[in-house]
Amino acid sequence: MGALISTVVVVGCMSRKEAVLKSIAGIVPYKTWTTYGGGPDMSRYTELGQFTKKNVNQLQVAWHYPTMDNVEYNFNPIVIDTIMYVMGKNNSLIALNAVNGREIWIHSGLAGITRKGVNYWESKDRTDRRLIFSLNNTLQEIDALTGKSILSFGSNGYISLKNDLGRDPESVSRGASPTPGQLFEDVVILGSAPGEGLFSAPGHIRAYNVLTGKLEWVFHTVPQPQEYGYDTWPKEAYKYIGGVNCWGEMSVDKQRGIVYVPLGSPTYDYYGADRIGANLFSDCIVALDARTGKRLWHYQTVHHDIWDYDITAAPQLITVDKNGKSVDAVAIATKQGFLYVFDRVTGDPLFPIEERPVPKSDVAGEQAWPTQPHSTLPPFTRQKVTVEDLNPHWSPGHADTMKRRVAAAKSGLFLPLSDKYEVISMPGAVGGANWGNTASNPKKGIVYVASMNHGSIYKLTKTPPRNTPMSSAALSAAQTAYVQNCQTCHGANREGAVGPAINNIGTRVSLDAFKSLVATGKGQMPPFAHIDETTLTGIYNFITGRAAGGPPAGAAGAGGRPGGFGGAPRGAVPKGPVVATGGAPDAVAFNTQRPTKMLTDYPEGVQSFDRYTTPYGLSNTDLVSPPWTTITAYDLNKGTVLWKKPIGQDARIPLKTGEEEMGVPAGSQRKSMIVTATGILFATIANGQLYAFDADNGKLLWKYDLPKDTDAPMTTYQVNGKQYLVVPAMSEFGVEAGARAKVPGLYPGGYVVFALPDKKK
Repeated sequence: MGALISTVVVVGCMSRKEAVLKSIAGIVPYKTWTTYGGGPDMSRYTELGQFTKKNVNQLQVAWHYPTMDNVEYNFNPIVIDTIMYVMGKNNSLIALNAVNGREIWIHSGLAGITRKGVNYWESKDRTDRRLIFSLNNTLQEIDALTGKSILSFGSNGYISLKNDLGRDPESVSRGASPTPGQLFEDVVILGSAPGEGLFSAPGHIRAYNVLTGKLEWVFHTVPQPQEYGYDTWPKEAYKYIGGVNCWGEMSVDKQRGIVYVPLGSPTYDYYGADRIGANLFSDCIVALDARTGKRLWHYQTVHHDIWDYDITAAPQLITVDKNGKSVDAVAIATKQGFLYVFDRVTGDPLFPIEERPVPKSDVAGEQAWPTQPHSTLPPFTRQKVTVEDLNPHWSPGHADTMKRRVAAAKSGLFLPLSDKYEVISMPGAVGGANWGNTASNPKKGIVYVASMNHGSIYKLTKTPPRNTPMSSAALSAAQTAYVQNCQTCHGANREGAVGPAINNIGTRVSLDAFKSLVATGKGQMPPFAHIDETTLTGIYNFITGRAAGGPPAGAAGAGGRPGGFGGAPRGAVPKGPVVATGGAPDAVAFNTQRPTKMLTDYPEGVQSFDRYTTPYGLSNTDLVSPPWTTITAYDLNKGTVLWKKPIGQDARIPLKTGEEEMGVPAGSQRKSMIVTATGILFATIANGQLYAFDADNGKLLWKYDLPKDTDAPMTTYQVNGKQYLVVPAMSEFGVEAGARAKVPGLYPGGYVVFALPDKKK
């Protein structure tokens, strides 16, 4: 313990100018970490070779950079030559000396920045270097060497991401994505998270010029008239259908100029009477020409999605030996537990995919698609629930209740939701693979999938139109939704349990900010993007005791940070070499604007439909017996599972001697892996544990207890001949961490940097 504390004070003597001048090494594939995910192919693979199976257990903390706040960043550090870029200190973007953690510059006050990372671009002569990111609903850039906003970009330093979505920008509540997108040549390719309530904006894929901010191309994820796929929707559905967005991780084949985009479900997630049809391009992996946005090929993993089976994990670009022939392939892991593999150029499946009949819907107006695609590769998650499958570690009373509930429900993969009985989806909407859950050895054709055996229990309920005043019955329904989705963490009296107290949230968080926070997640809290706007308003009203959900006085300005997410006061400037604050100055006023023309009903001339909602089934993450979390290694040269094993352990369940870990039932969906050419698989899991496995067979080589939990991707890099591993650790432990949760702040949350000990001279 003391060793880590002592490293906090380690500093170097390199000046800011010296650090900048040493930035001359360039970008080398698989040997640098200059982008989110390590490189454009998102393999999280490195050919840096200092860490081996024999010495990995000697890793020790080289230095530690505390974030100096209580914010839980999902940020993936990137390293350019000798400079590391991180988030910390009340939502500041910070440049550090990558050798010792010394601060070079701080751009403070960037609350609302892309949650998971930033893009880095440089000119061919390396004189122009930019960090590119979304900030609330804008796209902005910062000079990577000075830390100051680049005001020549866009309109005095920003462009609006509410534009170019095929809707009146005043009707769009959110236009940015929590992931940073991808760079290709001089364009940045972006997804979005426009919300998943009824009438949210569509998630078209957009590409902007890095130097000017000019829109280069748009791919309409909900096709418009005359476009391919338009006939898979009702006529003019593009005017009111939203979602079908990439809020997860896209990958780029730089040699071919192809971007592979995983897309999510359409709105509304669980009821689609207003979108009868297969609904292209929802739940598709789409291969686009990165220069033009032209569709090259696509594959739809769910037809007419009514389960919220978004694809969010990074497509893995690998090379496999198929029948004696080398084939460049792309593998995509899904929430429903399937791994699909395609020829990267043609889109042809490399392993059979079967369209199998699935049950019909019994909900009025709904028409579930009659078949769904099933990969013939072994699934990486469980796909059914029976009474015999239930968690054996429950208390007797809870176990009896759940047995009766499961016996009365219906369960099965692709079983449509009902308003007459409960349906158990296994995996549920937070099961299977999520963002950060895939990695690969691209040259060997091995893909690793971290996954969750999490189920969801649903029942549809008809709701009144959105403009109907909230009744006492609706408030009662909101209380039920709070109990099912929020109470476990925030307590029956909203005074906090595993999570923080929220009984005074109305004094510091507006309704709009609350909706955004719940939809995108924060720290240990996953995104609840699947809760519709009416239910979110009801939950807010229930929490705050309001009869109407207007923003409380001063919520988004006086005390909260922009967007109303709490934290330090907006005007607070951290200590250190602060060079700028707040991003592009004109964007600050823009960021406070709220949509004034929100679409609340179907457009004129379009038939109106009943509206249904369902409480989100997150509380059922421990529904089945262990293992709850696993890593599966696939050899895609053969189409077989190389190895599979649980990862993590709920500290409330003691292990017997020789017994294998059971995984963690909650707080573990967004974790990280790194694959090394030397045969190591680094992985993180809830409880703040860092693992090193033998990538060939899954054998545990090393395990380390971090100071806090981690909800962010790891990074590895090399400077001056020395390799480092960076693990962001700043999330509070959940109840499954047992006694460790009772000593918060033992170590400061921050970025823990590992290296091998220096050799003695």
